[in-house]
Amino acid sequence: MYTIGLKNNKTTFYRGMKDGIPIGLGYLAVSFSLGIAAKNAELSAFQGLLASFLCSASAGEYAGFTVIAADASYFSMVLATLVANIRYLLMGCALSQRLDGKAPLRHRLLMAFHLTDEIFGIAISRKTEINPYYSFGAALTAAPPWAVGTMLGVIAGSLLPNNLVSAFSVALYGMFLAVIIPKAKEDRTVFAVVIVSFALSLTASLAPVISQLSEGMRTVILTLIISSAAAIFFPVKDEEAENDA
Repeated sequence: MYTIGLKNNKTTFYRGMKDGIPIGLGYLAVSFSLGIAAKNAELSAFQGLLASFLCSASAGEYAGFTVIAADASYFSMVLATLVANIRYLLMGCALSQRLDGKAPLRHRLLMAFHLTDEIFGIAISRKTEINPYYSFGAALTAAPPWAVGTMLGVIAGSLLPNNLVSAFSVALYGMFLAVIIPKAKEDRTVFAVVIVSFALSLTASLAPVISQLSEGMRTVILTLIISSAAAIFFPVKDEEAENDA
């Protein structure tokens, strides 16, 4: 039967809450621009709040708000958000490999619902087996600011100048760097993979054929190629298996 120590769950949950605070602060700023996009699509402040509560994905929400503003079909909505968010399937597969095989379905579904780039980053970088309560704690402090920031963006709306909106967008890249830099500094393989990822991403955006694909689809293709190559040429050693041997 799948069980995790109650004391360990509580400690891990609080640790997740602590690690989720800086992510939540970044989300509060970045989601302002989402709120402006929602206002352009003629959504109310409550609708913007609800949209970000149900979908914690910047690219997916931008795509959705753009489709709404264009008064496009539901099929276009599904296709746009699927392409923008399909990378989360890969992240979910990666997280599932670090979970206890007996973890209940309700824990997996709740983790999947709150899976974002940043929460994935801090969870997958943990050296131990992933306890679902860590992700729950991180989501508790990170998710609400994302929804509230979108609502405030709708309210502020047209009052914010364009250069300030662009400044808010930079915060998201800062959070990405905060996730990958510590790991890259301690692992040369990760550092090399990060550099190769940057180089291939730039190349893909300029290449004649692949540059015509959406940014989300290019990300998925590059992720599959780079991660597969890294797994083949630089496999992660199973320390437990080595100790048993």
